[in-house]
Amino acid sequence: MRLRAVPILAAVAGACLVGLLIYGVSARSASRTLDELVAHHGRPKAPGASHALPVLGGAGASSLASLRGKVVVLNFWASWCEPCQVEAPLLQRAQGLLARHAGTVLGVTYLDASPDSLRFVRRYHLTYPNLRDADGSFAHAYGTDQLPESFLLDRQGNVRALSRGEIDQAFLDRAVALAQSS
Repeated sequence: MRLRAVPILAAVAGACLVGLLIYGVSARSASRTLDELVAHHGRPKAPGASHALPVLGGAGASSLASLRGKVVVLNFWASWCEPCQVEAPLLQRAQGLLARHAGTVLGVTYLDASPDSLRFVRRYHLTYPNLRDADGSFAHAYGTDQLPESFLLDRQGNVRALSRGEIDQAFLDRAVALAQSS
């Protein structure tokens, strides 16, 4: 009986180790490199600026590079995200102020179905451009794995501030002040 227990225990221990390895690989946390650089007053270049994403509800594609020279509030959102629903009207109001000073909000839907995203845009009367990140690769370049998340980019395409979670009016005021001053 004792001789049979050893191989069984070894098999169980091996299965546990394989399970831990799989969990460790799949549960990697998002990169917070941008957070660290911005916190230390760095101005890192916006990742994936030349990466073209499909325009939501339209033909063609666009990229951050096409907005060079503008202050950009880059906002990752999805229609199913409740905090995204709360901040959508704030972003729309900020769009009006930013547009007067060569700035814009740029929405990027993250792992969301296009029809749902389009309904969201119509429901909140969003006039700023929105792109689709269907596979999440663009968002992951920003360390985004939860929604909403927003990034303030200066006219040179550098990340000046970020918000992991729902933005507040102070974040948008900072964006408008940057657009007015530069």
